[in-house]
Amino acid sequence: MRRVRGRAEQSFPFRAIGLIDRALLRAVASLSLDLKVGRVESGLTTEEALRRLARDGLNEPLPRHRPRFRMLVRRFANPLVGILVIASIASMFVGDPTDAAVILAIVTVSAVLDGVQTRRAHRAADALRESISTTATVLRDGAFVEIPRAQVVEGDVVRLSAGDLVPADVELTSSKDLHAMESALTGESLPSEKDAHGDGDAVRAWLGSSIVSGTGTGRVFATGPRTRFGGIAASLHKPPPPTEFERGLASFGAFILKTVLFLVLFVFVVTAWGKRDPLQALLFSVALAVGLTPEFLPVITTITLTRSAVRMAHQRCIVKSLAAIQDLGSVDVLCSDKTGTLTTGEMSLEAHVDPTGKTQERPLLLACVNSFFESGVENPVDAAVLRHGRLDPLDRAVLQHEHPDIHGFEKIDEMPFDFERRRVSVVVKRERAEGEEYILVTKGAPEQVLASCTEYELDGVRCVLDTEAVAQARRTLDALGAKGYRTLAVAWRPLPRRVSYGLDDERNLVLSGFIAFFDPPRADARETVETLVRRGVRTKILTGDAKAVAQHVAERVGLSSERILVGDEIDKMTDPALAHHVEQVDVFARLSPAQKTRILAALRSRGHVTGFLGDGINDAPSLHAADVGIAVAGAVDVAKEAAQVILLEPGLGVLLEGIVEGRKAFGNVLKYLLMGTSSNFGNMFSMAGAAVALPFLPMLPTQILLNNFLYDLAQVTIPTDNVDDVLVRSPRRWDIGLVRRFMAVLGPISSLYDFLTFAVLLHVLHASERAFHTGWFVESLATQTLVIFVIRTVGSPWTVAPSRPLVFSALVVVAIGMLLPYAPPLARMLGFEPLPIGYFGFLVVATGTYLYVVDRVKRRLLRHTFSS
Repeated sequence: MRRVRGRAEQSFPFRAIGLIDRALLRAVASLSLDLKVGRVESGLTTEEALRRLARDGLNEPLPRHRPRFRMLVRRFANPLVGILVIASIASMFVGDPTDAAVILAIVTVSAVLDGVQTRRAHRAADALRESISTTATVLRDGAFVEIPRAQVVEGDVVRLSAGDLVPADVELTSSKDLHAMESALTGESLPSEKDAHGDGDAVRAWLGSSIVSGTGTGRVFATGPRTRFGGIAASLHKPPPPTEFERGLASFGAFILKTVLFLVLFVFVVTAWGKRDPLQALLFSVALAVGLTPEFLPVITTITLTRSAVRMAHQRCIVKSLAAIQDLGSVDVLCSDKTGTLTTGEMSLEAHVDPTGKTQERPLLLACVNSFFESGVENPVDAAVLRHGRLDPLDRAVLQHEHPDIHGFEKIDEMPFDFERRRVSVVVKRERAEGEEYILVTKGAPEQVLASCTEYELDGVRCVLDTEAVAQARRTLDALGAKGYRTLAVAWRPLPRRVSYGLDDERNLVLSGFIAFFDPPRADARETVETLVRRGVRTKILTGDAKAVAQHVAERVGLSSERILVGDEIDKMTDPALAHHVEQVDVFARLSPAQKTRILAALRSRGHVTGFLGDGINDAPSLHAADVGIAVAGAVDVAKEAAQVILLEPGLGVLLEGIVEGRKAFGNVLKYLLMGTSSNFGNMFSMAGAAVALPFLPMLPTQILLNNFLYDLAQVTIPTDNVDDVLVRSPRRWDIGLVRRFMAVLGPISSLYDFLTFAVLLHVLHASERAFHTGWFVESLATQTLVIFVIRTVGSPWTVAPSRPLVFSALVVVAIGMLLPYAPPLARMLGFEPLPIGYFGFLVVATGTYLYVVDRVKRRLLRHTFSS
C-alpha cells in the first residue's frame, strides 16, 4: 500500500527516492510474484469483493462518524447541569417562567457550543487523516490493480513491496527478503523479518506496519475493526479514568448541591418559624437557592474555553474537547517520547572518526560515496550523511559539497542492504593518473563490517587488523555508544575490473573508521523544558530507545539523568514501589507500551495531573490513560483518535502555549466561582437573618431572581478579561477548600454591609417595605457586581487592567439596577419605588469601603494558594 499524496509521506521512515528506481523495483517484484502466483490462487472477482465489502464494511479500523445524539446527552450528564435543571424547575414553581427559560437556555446553549467546538475539532482531525490518501495493490479478476485501502476486503490477495504500508492483517504466502517495521504496533525499533517459507506458524503482516525491504504476497484475513490495529482502537472506547476537570466539576457540583439543600431547609424553617405563610416561606427559600446556584457557570466556562480553543488553533494546536483545555492548564507532569518533541526527529551525523577515535575526513568521504550511489529506498541515515557531506539528499543530480574527489566517481555495481548482512556496498570507478581504479565501499553495522575486515587505515596508511587493533576499534565504538550515538562502520577494498560483482567481494576489507549519528535536540528544547519547569511542569522522557540514547538527550535538554529506570527494572517493581520511584526519576528507557501506562497510573496515584505525548499505535493506551493525551499531526490515526489535543507542529513550544491558555481559562472561571459563591452566600445569609428580624420578606422572590440574572449578565464578559500572571505561573486545579473559605469569610463580610444597609434604610431613612426592597436590591447588585474588579487579581486590583468589555458590562448592569426604580411601569411591576438622593451617598461610601475590605481579606486568603 502506498501513500499517494500528502505531506505525511515525508515523515514516513522510508521513502522512495526516484520513479525509475521504484518502477524497476515493482517490475522485478511483479515478475517474481507472478511466477509464484499459483501458491496464492487467483484472487477475488470484483463482484465477490463488492459482496464482502457490503457484508463487512469499509476497511477502516476507526469509526469516521460519531453519534451526535450520544455526544449531546453526555454533555447534560454532569452534576452541575442537573442542579441547574432543578433550579429551572424551581423557578417555574415560584412563578417565574422567564428565569426558568433563561436557565434552560443557558444550559442548552452551553452544551451546543461545546458540541460545535468538539465537532469542529473532530473535523480538523479527520481532515488531517484525509490529507493522506492510501491505496493497496490487490489481485482482482486475475490481475494486480491499485484500489483505495478502504475497499480491501477479507480474502483479497495483496502484493507488498519496500515502501508500502500493510493495508490490512495479511497472512503471507510468499516473500523475498521481506522485512516490516512494526514499531508503531510493538514499540520495537528494528524491522521484523517475514519469511513465509520458514517452518512453524503462519507468518503475518499487520495493518499499521510498513515494508522496509523485500517483496511479498499474502491473503487478507482481517479488515477494519477486526484487525489487530482495530482491536487496539476498540479498547479505546472503554471509558477512560476521570480527568482532573471531570473530578473537579463533580466535586464542585456535589458541594453546591449540599449547600443548596441546606439553605432551602434552613431558610424555610427560619421564615416559617416567623409565623409567615408556609407557601410563601417555601417560595422565598427556593428563590434563594436558585440565586445561589451558579447557573451561568456552564456558559462562562464554555465561552472561556472556546476563546482559548480559537487562540490555540491559531497557534497550531487543535483541541478536540473543551474540557481538555482546563486539564491542560492543570498538567504538572508531562510525559513524552523524545523523537520529534525534544529532538528534531531527523538523524544528524555527529562524528566521523578513524578506528582510534580521531576525527578524519576519509570515513566521511567514503560514506558519502556509498550513500550517494546507493539506490532503492532512502533512509534517514543516508539523508544525514549526504546533508553533512553537503550533498543534496533530495536531488542527487546536484552536487553541493566540498569533496572534489567525488566528482570523479562512477557507479559500477551495488550489493543492496538486507537485514542478514546489515550493510550496503557499492562498487565505483574513478579515473586516476595511473589509470582506472575500482573500489568497493561498504557501510553498515559495526559488528558485521568488522568481521569482514582484515586491515585498517590510519592517515592513509594501511595496517593489519590484529587483536589489539580490533580491541581499539571496539573501545572507540563503546565511547561513541556511551554518548548515545548510533554508529556505523565504513570500509573499502580495491577490486579488479570485472563484468559484475557480488556478495563474495565483501571480504578482506580495509576498515576506514566510523560515522556516528544522533537525533539532535531541537534548538528550543532546553529553553522550553526550563520554561515548563518555571511554569510548574516537570518533563519526563518515556522512550523505547536504549538507556545511553535517552541519557544523552536528557543531558542535552537539561533533564536529570543521574537515575534512569529501564523496562526490566519496572517489571520487577510493585505498583507502590513504582509510584515512589516515578517521583524521583525523569528518564525511562527501553519501555513497552504497558510499562508506559503503568508509569502514568503511578503518577496519577500520587496526585499528579498527567499529559502524555505520543504518535504511534503503541502509544494509544497511554494517550487514553493520561489526563490529557497529546498527539502530533503526523501521528497514526488511532493515536490521534485517542488524544484530546493534536499539535500541528512538532516540539513542545506549541504545547507550552496551550498550557498557558488552559491556565488563563481556569483563571477566568475561578473569578466567577469565587465571586459568585461568596457574594451569593453572603446575600443568602443576609436574607435569612433579615427574614427573622423583619415583619416582611427582605426581598420578593421575583426581585431575587432579577438581581441574580442581572449580576450573572454582568459576568458574561469575564472570558474576555486579562489574567493575572500569578494564575498562569504554575498548574491550577479545582480547590473546593478555597471556594469554601471564600464563602465562609467573604460571605459574612458581605452580610455585615447588608445589615448596615438595613439599618440605614430602616432607622435613618425610615423606608417603607417597597423602599426597603428597592434600597437593598440596588446595594446588593452594586456590591456583588463591582467586587469582580477586586477578586479578579491575586494582588492589587491595579496590577492587571481589566478588559474593556468587562468594565462596560459591570458598569451598565449597576446603572440599570439604579435606574429601574425610576422607570414607572417597570418599577410598579417589579415592586420598586424611587429612592431618596441621600441614599446614593451612603451607597458610594458603603461600596467603596466594602471593596477595600474585600481586597485586604482576599489577599490573605489567596496568599497561601498562590504563593508560588
